[in-house]
Amino acid sequence: MSGALLVAGTTSDAGKSMVVAGLCRLLARRGVRVAPFKAQNMSNNSAVTADGGEIGRAQAMQARAAGLAPSTRFNPVLLKPGSDRTSQLVVRGKVTGTVRAGDYFRHRAHLSEIVLAELTSLRGEFDVVVCEGAGSPAEINLRATDLANMGLARAADLPVVVVGDIDRGGLLAHLFGTVAVLEPDDQRLIAGFLVNKFRGDPALLAPGLDQLRELTGRPTYGVVPYSDDLWLDAEDSLSVDVHRTVGRPRAPHGTEWLTVAAIRLPRISNTTDVEALACEPGVLVRWVADPADLADVDVVVIPGSKATVSDLRWLRERGLADGIAAHAASGRAVLGVCGGFQMLCRRIDDPVESGSVDVDGLALLDADIEFDAEKTLRHWEIPLHGYEIHHGRVARSVDDDWLGIGIRRGCVYGTHWHGLLDNDDVRRTWLADAAAAAGRHGFTVADDVDVQARRDRQLDLTADLLEQHVDVEALLGLARHGPPRRPIIASTLQ
Repeated sequence: MSGALLVAGTTSDAGKSMVVAGLCRLLARRGVRVAPFKAQNMSNNSAVTADGGEIGRAQAMQARAAGLAPSTRFNPVLLKPGSDRTSQLVVRGKVTGTVRAGDYFRHRAHLSEIVLAELTSLRGEFDVVVCEGAGSPAEINLRATDLANMGLARAADLPVVVVGDIDRGGLLAHLFGTVAVLEPDDQRLIAGFLVNKFRGDPALLAPGLDQLRELTGRPTYGVVPYSDDLWLDAEDSLSVDVHRTVGRPRAPHGTEWLTVAAIRLPRISNTTDVEALACEPGVLVRWVADPADLADVDVVVIPGSKATVSDLRWLRERGLADGIAAHAASGRAVLGVCGGFQMLCRRIDDPVESGSVDVDGLALLDADIEFDAEKTLRHWEIPLHGYEIHHGRVARSVDDDWLGIGIRRGCVYGTHWHGLLDNDDVRRTWLADAAAAAGRHGFTVADDVDVQARRDRQLDLTADLLEQHVDVEALLGLARHGPPRRPIIASTLQ
């Protein structure tokens, strides 16, 4: 059996996905056979594997870091929230039903067997398996149903490294508290800590880390500095804040900027679709949720949604539907992706997710959408690369074909394809058309932006940061030799 370790976090968006991806890239560069693994992910950011399965997008990115094709083995259980209390359950890449938070306990034993079988299989094939936790192991109210944090670590005897985001403040308390609230048998598996997103002089933090070691008996394996250059492939919806600018805008090649408003839907999915636009010089992409935010923008993008009908209702309640219609009426570009595409159509019949039929869409495209119980999962590579994840299908359309993968009416575009804008030639052509429609004649599309190459450069940068600032040899030692059985911290909860 090969080595393995679990990267947990003090919170969601603490840096778990980044650390796992960086370790996968770093070890792959050393010639180590490495694979990522996330037992259970809860996310509407997903990707399609070559064999037609569905996994968390972060695990697809981590597979790329390891030099592997995405596989359902790397994320055997995926929960896709459709509301605050229900989620679609995807097991080994296929939808098996809808579960409520309250009755998830009865699924645990069966899912645990699947998770352990996949991890055991990977450990038999690879030198190292780097596992990613979910949320925080300190969510002790969920411990009985936990598959991805201490439940996995206990079942597979994995050493656990806890990552915390110091940029949020209160990190030392988070790290201490994460260990302290755990029961003794879970505590023993916590090997130590990683600090993420540190700004300033590490010498100022060192006394705190020394005291943390005295209090917990656990070392800090590294302090990773903050980097503005790491922003692609955001895993968690916490990173998609309203009014937040996507990426790091670069000065335009021409004399004018092109502004893009991406609608921050309540049940947004595959937020990464707009990241390719933000890679372009002179393109400013910002998440918005109010009609006033649409007043002066050049382009509106409605991204995917796990709850098309519900999020369409939200658009109307917020006044955004009227703002989008006015934007389109002015001749400026509107792009809908997957659920956003469905909202742009004339009628939606959805007996699958919302139980609603004959719902009026925005009618900016003359097409109708009907939902099928069977989910469409497709992965495309030639001639364009992208993937499809949707229940809705186009039942009728009189609009023009768009590239063979969508439809358009004037400057309103719709497609079910995620990742379409990662295709450099498609993105350049579409941006040039959108700029012309907005009257931004001084905007010039760059001819040297390669989005896939930029993703790889970010993976390499992540690996470089870990190699420079983390005791990677110590982490490999943990993976090879197992948990070091650290001391127990007394807690009033025990």
